[in-house]
Amino acid sequence: MPVRTTVAAAVLLLAGGALGPAFAQGSPNADQILKALTPTNDMNNATRGIRLGNAPTGASPASTPAAAGPSVSLNVDFATGSADLTEAATRSLDQLGQALANPTLSAYHFRVEGHTDTVGSASLNKTLSERRAEAVVSYLTTKYHIDPSRLQAIGVGENGLLVQTPPQTPEARNRRVLVVNVGS
Repeated sequence: MPVRTTVAAAVLLLAGGALGPAFAQGSPNADQILKALTPTNDMNNATRGIRLGNAPTGASPASTPAAAGPSVSLNVDFATGSADLTEAATRSLDQLGQALANPTLSAYHFRVEGHTDTVGSASLNKTLSERRAEAVVSYLTTKYHIDPSRLQAIGVGENGLLVQTPPQTPEARNRRVLVVNVGS
């Protein structure tokens, strides 16, 4: 049985959002994801993501997209060093797919960010995170018929660590998929 890595849950609290600390370590259901990704007002003014944990160090704004709109991080399991979705991964993504297919979110576009920890080389992690984000987008477009133009897969590798660690340190909370509503 392959060793599993977990794309850790790290919920971003939204200004005016209803998701609290209890949600941070669990796998959200479709209703929770829908609520987290739905803008409360004007996306430019009323919904600002606040990242829990330390801010990324040594990353430029161009290399680390910032969560500008409503967002949620998900537990998505992959085999170590792989972008193949496991059964547990598809269970998490089924919740996301149901939320994104909801008419409430049909007018919005989303950035799907793949993140890794610091184990391995930075270039390998960047490539792996891109492949994982693309696997998530592929699953959602295939199974839930989400228009591919609504989803942008981005791999940020070990940039934007949720938990600051030294090189070559496994940290499950840094291995995650962040979904950000980028507007209509």
